[in-house]
Amino acid sequence: MPELLITGGTIVDGTGNPGYPATVAVEGDRVRIIRGNGDLPESGRVIDATGLVVCPGFIDVHSHSGLVIQEDPKHLPKVTQGVTTELIGVDGNSYAPFPNRTELERFVTFNAGLDGAPNIRYDWDTFESFLSKFDRTTSVNIACLVGNSALRICELGWDQVEADQKAKANMRGMLREAIEEGAFGLSSGLDYPPGSYASTDELAELCKEVARVGGVYHTHVRYWLGDQYLDPYHEAFQIARSGNCPLHLTHFYHKSWNPHGSGPMFDLLEHEERNGADVTFDVYPYEWSSTRLTIFLPQWIQAGGPEATVARLSDSSCRARFKAELAETDPEGSWRSFQDWVRVGYFALPENQRYEGMTMGEIGRQRGHDVVDAFCDLLVEENLRVSEVDPGPAGHTLPKFIKHRLSMIGTDSIFLGDRPSPRTYGAYPRVLGEFVREEGLLSLPEAVRKFTSFPAQRLGLTGRGVLRDGFIADITIFDPARVKALATYEQPRQYSVGIEYVIVGGTLVLDRGKHTGAFPGRALRRGR
Repeated sequence: MPELLITGGTIVDGTGNPGYPATVAVEGDRVRIIRGNGDLPESGRVIDATGLVVCPGFIDVHSHSGLVIQEDPKHLPKVTQGVTTELIGVDGNSYAPFPNRTELERFVTFNAGLDGAPNIRYDWDTFESFLSKFDRTTSVNIACLVGNSALRICELGWDQVEADQKAKANMRGMLREAIEEGAFGLSSGLDYPPGSYASTDELAELCKEVARVGGVYHTHVRYWLGDQYLDPYHEAFQIARSGNCPLHLTHFYHKSWNPHGSGPMFDLLEHEERNGADVTFDVYPYEWSSTRLTIFLPQWIQAGGPEATVARLSDSSCRARFKAELAETDPEGSWRSFQDWVRVGYFALPENQRYEGMTMGEIGRQRGHDVVDAFCDLLVEENLRVSEVDPGPAGHTLPKFIKHRLSMIGTDSIFLGDRPSPRTYGAYPRVLGEFVREEGLLSLPEAVRKFTSFPAQRLGLTGRGVLRDGFIADITIFDPARVKALATYEQPRQYSVGIEYVIVGGTLVLDRGKHTGAFPGRALRRGR
């Protein structure tokens, strides 16, 4: 007897095909589709989905939840969007493998403005022991990449040094072991030290290991490289080509401040695909970016890890060098003026919490300090754990990226501070409510495909991403006439509406928009 029947709804199965009427039976953790109007079997519960869409659960291919979900496993910002699976370990910043506990804790400190520093037990070392943290303890499933920063710290430490052949071989060995334990591929974040110290050749060597087992290279490109426009993507394609590895460009969009158009970006993408590249990308459907505040520091300040970074930020001669470099390389003062758009948060010190949601420019003026000094002082006081929100995708070109045939949605969700980017709370409902229902940018079946089967195919998630007999019962049920994102730049911490039910592995997690208290999520392991 099925535990659950979902009747009266329109099944949009994730393939991109039109929806059709049928009943979904949930039997254990599996799906069975019942067609026709015959008698239905008895079940433990019946959900009347009349007027609703029944589809696979949404798969987020870029999330920064790996630590914070351990502290808050309900994970309401994502569950209320219909998300049932998240990919973590992105941007080169995975928290495994870390055989040395001290280095793990230092990395948490260094990256706290991006992934947080929650009060949890940092008691894992291998990739497998990290994954075990997510088995039946969270609302959603977790898949994980190996970040190249973790590999570099384990093998080379925190400094900007070149990896010799022995170091590359050792990093390949660590990567191989993590993949055998369930990692779905390699991520890089080439704006984030120490992973940013990796050369093109080093990353290509690591990609050879990923390619051997059919994984994916998931990259935050080296945005400061060359023309800071197309050259970062040329390098990504070169890495993937040399490593013979599938390439996924994460948060691929046209920056709002870039004077060039989006057309050449698409031309490059399609040129490389015609020439044999296996490439996909993700994009988030909001105009506001977010990351750790240290993103605005030069790489030399961040060398050596958190203690060395704080020491340089505190040192007057280092600040003088930083200011001199800005004067030489940025004579128009763009860095300084941009700080009026950099909204900060996630403060630990009570005396700094009054700055929550203010811009760095405002804080500098309130303190009566030069903005560079205010910036450095704040990072020192907070031991680097400051998050920021700033302008990201250009609104007028964003629809082109969302509807492109190679795109899927990655929320790039960061859960820190009082006013995070609205993308954390509203990405999928904004696509469904605004870009599908209101603007007609793409069809509902195509949007659902981008949320479900396309990312499942890209990552190699077996038995997920499609509503089909025998597949895992990760299911989202929503009202297509009502679904809407309420999160805005000014008020980002607002849950979306219209996502009525979310089922993870056959267990109801969201019931009529309310969390049930169940934590059926699993750590997903590649090939299993």
